[in-house]
Amino acid sequence: MKLVDAHCHFDFQQFDGRRFDELEAAHSQCVVGLVIPGVRRADWNRVRVTALAHSGLYYCLGIHPWFVEEHSSTDLESLEQILSQRPERCVALGECGLDRLHGDMSVQAPWFDAQIELASSLGLPLIIHSVKAHDDVYVRLKRKGWHGRALVHGFSGSYQQAAKLVDRGCFIGVGGVITHRRASKTRDAVARLPLESLVLETDAPDMAPEGVEAGANSPFYLRRIFECLAEIRDEHPEDLASALLANTHLLYDRPLWR
Repeated sequence: MKLVDAHCHFDFQQFDGRRFDELEAAHSQCVVGLVIPGVRRADWNRVRVTALAHSGLYYCLGIHPWFVEEHSSTDLESLEQILSQRPERCVALGECGLDRLHGDMSVQAPWFDAQIELASSLGLPLIIHSVKAHDDVYVRLKRKGWHGRALVHGFSGSYQQAAKLVDRGCFIGVGGVITHRRASKTRDAVARLPLESLVLETDAPDMAPEGVEAGANSPFYLRRIFECLAEIRDEHPEDLASALLANTHLLYDRPLWR
């Protein structure tokens, strides 16, 4: 069985000094790789270096909605220049998106639009941060004529919202939220969505599963999320793992973990 963490902030300082140990522990739980999203220009090089230092790790580059105000148009130009060169192990544009709970949506929206356009023009998958903004994300993707592959990571919403996003070419990121019994709306969504629309993630060190201290999440806990998903969907674990791996390969447009 092979599990892949499709969205993990493994470059964050919480993992400094213990990345090899964390990966070994994750490997013991059938985790064969992960993808590190970039959230701001100041961190892009650290993201790249972290990914290249370990086998099975890949990365993305983008400008997260929390940090748009520290960037300028020249940063978007640099992002386009870097991504157009198809750097080694860089598999998508992101993380970008919208967040109603952090910052001003009217400020975030043009940055999201610009990155939708850039990913579309370069033919790259798009990694989307969406908090209380699933309907807004859908509208902006539709308005921009998005027809590529995208990941709405760490999804927490209704089946109806998820189904609309899937119809727009999005995969739904299944994370630690489903392990919390109170998250009935999201658990219902992942139970009812087509299996081919789901990918697994931790968003570590954030989005901790039930029983894990906030901020202490790790790729090690991916299997716990996986087992919860198998229970919710009543799927055979090996069949589910195989399907999730195929979905992750499809999202990132290549077989990265054989």
